[in-house]
Amino acid sequence: MIFENDLVFIEIEPSEIPWVKVFTRREIKEFSECTTEEKLEIFRIIDIVEKQMISYFKADKINIASFGNMLPHVHWHIMARFKQDSHFPEPMWGQKQRQSNLTLPNFEVFFKELGGCL
Repeated sequence: MIFENDLVFIEIEPSEIPWVKVFTRREIKEFSECTTEEKLEIFRIIDIVEKQMISYFKADKINIASFGNMLPHVHWHIMARFKQDSHFPEPMWGQKQRQSNLTLPNFEVFFKELGGCL
């Protein structure tokens, strides 16, 4: 876990790309069930994570997705995407397009620094 407070927590999704998931602390199924305070905290975190991924990794694109079909607990995926990653321009859940050809800065350093920004 990278970060947690009374409203949310952030986990790392192991992947070839930098990828984190932001969960509400409460187990709810839909964004519309979030309190205003939870919504503001989620968007605050998404904004910081996106900016940090762009700055640290020089990402070509940031993908942000929320769907909980397999896990009915509202959460957001935030992923740094690169033209050389194995799925680009497809989503990471889509069909693999190629072997990954990425040379990225250290993920652990990024995750530690990210936790300090939140």
